[in-house]
Parts: sequence; C-alpha cells; structure tokens
Amino acid sequence: MYRLDPRYAPAPGAVLATGWQAVAAQLPPGPVTVAVDGPPTVDWDGLAARLTEELTVRGRAVRTLDLRAHHAPPATVRRRTESAEDAEDPYYAKLAGTPLRDLFDDLPRTRPPTGRDVLLVHGPGAAFLAHDVLWYADLPKRHAEAAVAAGTGRNLGLPGAKATLRRLFYIDWPVLDRHRDALAPRLDGWLDVQNPARPAYVDGTGLRATLADLAHRPVRTRPYFNSTPWGGHWAQRRLGFDPAARNTALGYELIAPEAGVLIGTHPGQQVEVPFQLLCVLHPEAMLGPHVAARFGTSFPIRFDYLDTVGGGNLSVHCHPKERYMRERFGWSYTQHETYYMTLGSPDTRVFLGLREDADPVRFRKEIEEAAHDGVPMNPEDHVMTFPAEQGRLFMIPAGTPHASGAGNVVLEISATPYLYSLRFYDWLRPDADGRPRQLPYEHGLANLETERRGAAVAHDLVQEPRTLRAGHGWREELLGALDEMFYEVRRHVFDADADAVADDDTAGRFHVLNVVEGEGVLLRTAAGERHTLAYAETLTVPAAVGPYRLAAVGDAPVKVVKALVRP
Repeated sequence: MYRLDPRYAPAPGAVLATGWQAVAAQLPPGPVTVAVDGPPTVDWDGLAARLTEELTVRGRAVRTLDLRAHHAPPATVRRRTESAEDAEDPYYAKLAGTPLRDLFDDLPRTRPPTGRDVLLVHGPGAAFLAHDVLWYADLPKRHAEAAVAAGTGRNLGLPGAKATLRRLFYIDWPVLDRHRDALAPRLDGWLDVQNPARPAYVDGTGLRATLADLAHRPVRTRPYFNSTPWGGHWAQRRLGFDPAARNTALGYELIAPEAGVLIGTHPGQQVEVPFQLLCVLHPEAMLGPHVAARFGTSFPIRFDYLDTVGGGNLSVHCHPKERYMRERFGWSYTQHETYYMTLGSPDTRVFLGLREDADPVRFRKEIEEAAHDGVPMNPEDHVMTFPAEQGRLFMIPAGTPHASGAGNVVLEISATPYLYSLRFYDWLRPDADGRPRQLPYEHGLANLETERRGAAVAHDLVQEPRTLRAGHGWREELLGALDEMFYEVRRHVFDADADAVADDDTAGRFHVLNVVEGEGVLLRTAAGERHTLAYAETLTVPAAVGPYRLAAVGDAPVKVVKALVRP
C-alpha cells in the first residue's frame, strides 16, 4: 500500500527522545548556555515556557533571552533584504542573498550562568550568541505556509507586520535555509516541535550518522497534499490522504526545498528533518560528483502530483526562461517541467504550446480583458490541446504555455524551482476572499515562447517512447529528452507474470523513481539494501547507490518512471 509515513530507523547509538522531560534531560548538569535556533514559525514563547518549567522542576534556575526582540528596525530589515525593484512587484521577489546576521544590528551581551543555572537563548539567530549547547527547533515549511495563509504567521524580522506568502517564499526561506544549512555540521540536537506539547528530539551526532547512512541508500520523503480552488479527490480516494480536506490538489512527493524525511521507530517517536540536509552534508553521495559540481547542494529534480479528478482546469501559465529566472528571480537554473499522465483519458486534455496561427498581440488583449474586466476568454483560440492519454509524457520547456485540464492526475517530473507559475488566465476564479484573482501575466508574456508552435509543439514536446534496452520480460524506454532541458524521463516496463528483474546503475548520477502502473517493485542494491516501492510512491536513489535491481511485485504489468540528470 501507499505509505503516508515512510520512516527510517536512526543510526545505532543515536539518542531519540520525546516529551519536554526527556528533552530537558539532554542538557549537561553544570552551568550551561543553550541556544535554540530555528524559524519564526516555531511557538518560541511556548517553547521557552515549557523548557523553563521542566528545568525548574529539576531544580535549575533559568534565564531566557528572546533574540526576536533584537532584530534591526523593520524598515532596516526590509531595506537589507529587498531591492526597490522587488518592492514594486506584488507577486515575486528576487531570492534574498542576505545573511541572517544582517537582520540584526548589535547583538545583546549576555552574562554566563553559574552553578547549575541555565541561560536559554532562543529564536532565529540564537546561534550567533556564545553558547555551550546548540539545538535547532523546526517546523516543516508546510506549517509556515499554512499559518501565513490563515493570517496567523509571521515573516522573519517583521513581528508586527501582516505576513505574506511572497516574503515567506522568496526572502524568509532562502535566508533561513542558508543559516540552517551552515549550522547542520555542528548541531548538538534537533527538535521537531510539530506537537508543541510533546516534541521529538534526536542528538546531533546521531542525526548526522543517520543522514550519512541514508545518503548511501534509497530514501523516500514524507508526502502530503494541499488544497487549491482547482483541486480534485483522487489522492483522497485512492491513496488515503485527509478525507476531510476540501480537496487534494498539489501532492508533494519530492520537492527538495520543502520535503522531509522521517527518522524514528514508530509514529510516536520520530523526527522529521529536511531532505535538503542530505544534500548539504553529502552532496556528492546524493547527487553525484558531476551533478553536484553543476548544481551545488540544490537537488535539481522534483516529483509532485496535480490532482484534478473531480476538480477543475489549472490556470494557463508558463515558467521563466533561464536568463529571466537568473537575472530577475535569482535562481541559477529554471523551471522546466514535464507532465506524465498517471491518470487520464482520450476525453480529458492537456493544454500545451501556441497554435500555429496564434497572435501574441491578440493573446495579450484577451488576457488583459479577462484580468481587468472579467471577460471570459477561450484559451484554445491560442493554445493547443492534446488528449491526456494515460501513460503519455508531455515536455514543457520554460516559456511554453500549458495547463492540465480537469479529470487528470499529472505526475510532474520537473526541475526543482516550483514557485514561478506565470499565469495568463485562471478561468475567472476568485481568490480566497472572493475577489478577482490577480495574475502575474506581465511576467508570463515576457517569457512566452513564440518560436515553437503548431506542428513543432506536437513533434518536439509530445514524443513517442523509444526502447533503450531490454531483457527477459522487461524493457527500458526513453519517454522524453530535449537539448534545452538538463534532465530526461525514462520508463521501466515489466510484463505480466514474467518474474522479470531489471538491472540498473546510477553510474554516478542520482535516479528518482515512481510506480505509475501496477502493484509496485522491490529494489535491491549491490550493498544488500532492500526497499519496496508501491503504486504512486516516489523514491530517491542516491548516486552513491551504484548498481541496483528492480523486480516487479504482483502478477499484473508494472511501469516505473525514472528521471535523471543528463550527462
């Protein structure tokens, strides 16, 4: 069955503890300054109060220092993190390159504790102060996004201002990620505070040992779905995701900047740590030497679902071309995508590429009329449509207008940047407050691909599978590759009742796998590791794994898609 909570055992000797009593017990007995760093989404007041209470019960006097009170003034924080050009853009900002330290002027001076006393320094940037013990308290990013969307979240360094997703995505997260990544090699402990009354803790040495092990064997991240106005219900009905949710729209299978890995022994004793830490601490083992040389610690491929079964059409949009992405938004590579139709039919559709007779001037005019006057437009007058046949792959290089229609389940196999949907038209859907939804169509029109259209779209972007190699009862196909895209998509096909086993090899470049048809596969590595992969699950095979074998499970045909960075 599809696992909602894939979990991996901690390394031998790792200390895994739950509850504030057990957490407090991890501090050394003498006078100690403990710095607890982490993102602003954490309930820092609650954390300090609970830890203080537990330490007081143990007979230890506690002084606290909340570093959030020492940020530079809000106007200074804004000036140091955002350019004047960015401030005028209501949709996006260039990824902030500001160090977290620049959000402070003078750091407070502290008086060291004596006897058995504890000085508890907490909040984003706590690690900047002298300390004896360094912990990181974390909430996965989905909590921050939900809090800001609900009006209860906070932006970094701006405690009194209304938080925005724009600032969270493009300023807070880049600043916080770099800070967390720099701390990772020297953390003494990791605190998962998703349950604020019962946190989970793993010691720093044990965490790093566990990640070192996982960087050399297949690993699956914790999946989740969020809801949107166009979302469907396939993931609720087929995979068992939250049946009470409004819908299951965007499924986070492997989106590296937000993905988490569960480390623990059972649901009551586990921590969720960022997948990104694997890449930060072990870039060559995870990505491979050549891929790491090109992308650094950025894991460059993502897998996610777009569920529109019982939902609506996605907006018609495109993604930034590479130069625009680099110069305007600050990414070193751009948001190329593909759509693999996990579920589709000849009666549902995918929008892809400009028609041969499309007129960009008329396209702009109709976009503006829809955005400003609420005049409906027919995207098919401008954008081609194709039957969304199950098992079909659609290539979507940056700048290509596209959308999934209603009634589909798309497995997006794409470059990792994922927050740059430059929307042209969204079917006049209102925003969460019932107002006309504002669309960044000027960004979209600045990136619209007008050269590839008509027959060239069908030829280049809707490719036929080509067999690369085959064995008894199986074959490996190339589903799609383009010169302008740095990755390609392949598929292993296992015949029914064939007892087939396919040999593969990362050959120094990571693979990402997903079972798109059939019961699943069993993966065995040359080192003896075994990992099952069920229908709809996604698995990362680090570059360090090397040779591995796939064996189909069950009597029916099985298909497994694979993505890898091209040589």
